[in-house]
Amino acid sequence: MMNIKLIAKNPTAYHNYQIEQKIETGIILAGTEIKSIRNGKVNLKDSYAYIKNGEAFICGMHISPYEHGNIFNKDPLRDRKLLLHKKEIAKLIGLTKQKGFSLVPISLYFKGSFVKVDLGIGKGKKLYDKRQDLAKKDAQRQIAINLKNSLK
Repeated sequence: MMNIKLIAKNPTAYHNYQIEQKIETGIILAGTEIKSIRNGKVNLKDSYAYIKNGEAFICGMHISPYEHGNIFNKDPLRDRKLLLHKKEIAKLIGLTKQKGFSLVPISLYFKGSFVKVDLGIGKGKKLYDKRQDLAKKDAQRQIAINLKNSLK
């Protein structure tokens, strides 16, 4: 079993999208980007994925430049290619074109020595859906507090 170490999570993924399915993908990175990721200097907040010319890319993922990287540092917000099989890409194209799904990066993690991206396939939530989720979460919190107080 490979050891998995979480690097970064997208805090707005589950808030803004109803995630239907997840896909694990690889990602092409430069050497200085890997070093910066190992230091935890990555942000997925406003990132998204798209498919262009039969290839998948991640856009908006910010990887801070490595301090000791000098001329080898890349642009922090550049688009990075995701590694998927052709069948997976064809499936994603079908979902995004026909059913209106979006590709949202959920988390970034090390699996062994490789960096992987957990890509979620989801529909955007409406404002009332977000309010319902917040109300449900608040109710659960109140139940937990009341249960804890009643046990004392």
